[in-house]
Amino acid sequence: MTKKMRQGGVVSCLVVGNYCHDVLIKDGEVLAESLGGAASFIAEVLDGLSVAATFISKVGSDFSYAVNHPPLVSAYSRTTLFHAHFSSQIQRQDRVLKRVRFCEPITPLDLPDSRFEYGLAVGVGGEILPETLERMLDICETVFVDVQGLIRAFDEDDGTVKLFQLKDSKFYNLLPRIGFLKASADEAPYIDVDEAKKFCCLVVTNGKDGCTLYYRDDEQQIAPFPTVQVDPTGAGDSFMGGFVAGLALGLAAPDAALLGNFFGSLTVGQMGLPKFDSGLLQRVKEEVHRKRLRLFECHEPGKDSSVFMKPLDHEDFLTALSTAKSLLTCPNQKSQVGLATLPKVVEHYNHLPSGQSKQFPGFVFDEPIWSGDEVP
Repeated sequence: MTKKMRQGGVVSCLVVGNYCHDVLIKDGEVLAESLGGAASFIAEVLDGLSVAATFISKVGSDFSYAVNHPPLVSAYSRTTLFHAHFSSQIQRQDRVLKRVRFCEPITPLDLPDSRFEYGLAVGVGGEILPETLERMLDICETVFVDVQGLIRAFDEDDGTVKLFQLKDSKFYNLLPRIGFLKASADEAPYIDVDEAKKFCCLVVTNGKDGCTLYYRDDEQQIAPFPTVQVDPTGAGDSFMGGFVAGLALGLAAPDAALLGNFFGSLTVGQMGLPKFDSGLLQRVKEEVHRKRLRLFECHEPGKDSSVFMKPLDHEDFLTALSTAKSLLTCPNQKSQVGLATLPKVVEHYNHLPSGQSKQFPGFVFDEPIWSGDEVP
């Protein structure tokens, strides 16, 4: 499934998924607006770990944010917009996610005419078509898919996000060609786990309980990193970024999943799109380099037989990452606040003067409906 790193250690990734505008609404009042879309979270991780990546995203001319990986601009539609509704009457602060607008989908013709080691299909608003995923499978040696992009349906009247069975989707026949399929614990019931693990490595994120890898007859629990949760949004995307980065940098799947849990935990400890301390990132890169050298000493690189085995020093890697995190003193780390203490946007975002950038502090919502004591 995984391949040897290219000469010089350079591994290229293709990330396909739209950027979005996301708005947080509590009891009918707008609290905040932020950059959304799985691609935005994944970019923070891949860029932070110096993993080369090409991003294919579509937005409208109304897109409000400056990003390191500029998107394609559609002449025919506006940027995908999600509203996340919270209610103070619900003790666990469940959210209802609604797609208010959606940009045109990413087509096979939008993808580059190149070859990639890894592809990441990370749609959030229905932007990835079956034929687009099929094209990714043709040009990428290993493809990672976030199942949310395959099983989301949107109510025709108000855009409420709902889930349906993967078997009922037009993507299901592509399952045997997918290398890794990622799902949250809330999404797993919509996948036939026993069937999926016959074809690919299924990764189920379990929030504060870490994640589980399923591959054929093997099942492995991967430990979490305890974190005081501030905002669970984007945790699954940051996990995906860390997991793919780990594999791209030469780690075995269990160690890569541990790296995914690590970045997911950093994300839930901050509000909105995370910022990672440069010193911490350097320590992580050094630990990954040491892990890769030890792995290559024990196993022949590129062999499937070693990719899914938990290395003997897996617990040492857990300890090293936990130590690095415990030493973190990041001035950008955001304080522990709840929905009730967020700054309120005085004027509705739609009433801002024309051309004004709408970059309010707040959340980014791109995961399925979340329960307050769980990290997606």
